[in-house]
Amino acid sequence: MAGSLLRRVLDLVELLANHPRGLPLQTIAETLDIPKSGAHRLLAELAEHAYVVQDGETGRYLLTTKFATLGLKHLSRTGVVDIAQSVLDRLAGLSGELARLAVVDYPRLVWVAKAQGARTGLRYDGDMGTEARLSTTSTGIAWLASLTDEEALSLVMRQGLGAPEECGPNAPRTVAALMALVNEARARGYAWVQDTNTPGAAAMAANIVHPQTGRAVGNLSVAGPSLRLTEMQRDAIAPELLAAAADLASVGAFSDYLGALGGRPATTRPAMS
Repeated sequence: MAGSLLRRVLDLVELLANHPRGLPLQTIAETLDIPKSGAHRLLAELAEHAYVVQDGETGRYLLTTKFATLGLKHLSRTGVVDIAQSVLDRLAGLSGELARLAVVDYPRLVWVAKAQGARTGLRYDGDMGTEARLSTTSTGIAWLASLTDEEALSLVMRQGLGAPEECGPNAPRTVAALMALVNEARARGYAWVQDTNTPGAAAMAANIVHPQTGRAVGNLSVAGPSLRLTEMQRDAIAPELLAAAADLASVGAFSDYLGALGGRPATTRPAMS
């Protein structure tokens, strides 16, 4: 019973995290397939501890910043962002574009840090803390390229290819098209996409590989307007991107923490020690 209750609470939190403007009680209950009274009890409990608030005007329930604060505090104390920030700043400065760090939180890939190199004109800026779509982002394609075909497709099927309106015009619509991008990334040593995730945007990503396990524990990416981030610019940036990813992989504390977080499939239950 306790496990079932915890699962419902976590499902509720994840649902609200995907709807920053909040949701009405009825929608929450229907989406989670639980009674309206049960949904209200869960929300009331979360509200009592300041994790959820109800908008006085619309009646919608939304998350407070408390979860985000806890996550940021945790990342800060691990030192992961501090270690990566100087590398991101250098990469952003060299490329003149947005540089981002994504970490594997198996089976998800999440952006956790960034540096913006563009000072004027068009700027591309993705949301931190969001889960990367594996089938359309350079970040996702790079990670998939580090896995077996079977594991890569399993992760993509969990997330889905995405509806056409959620992606760019060049987004792969079939498994064959997706695997073509993955195989190109394997051959090139890094992923490259144009107009697949966001119309008018291009991006490239290289994996951070744990030196002992050989698993990708995260990756670095550079993204910008496709009019500016051309194939010629890509070729100029690629050596710097690959070198930056190798630099982070060589930092023991960085690789070890991310490897424990999700560089490999997680077991169903925590190991006893």
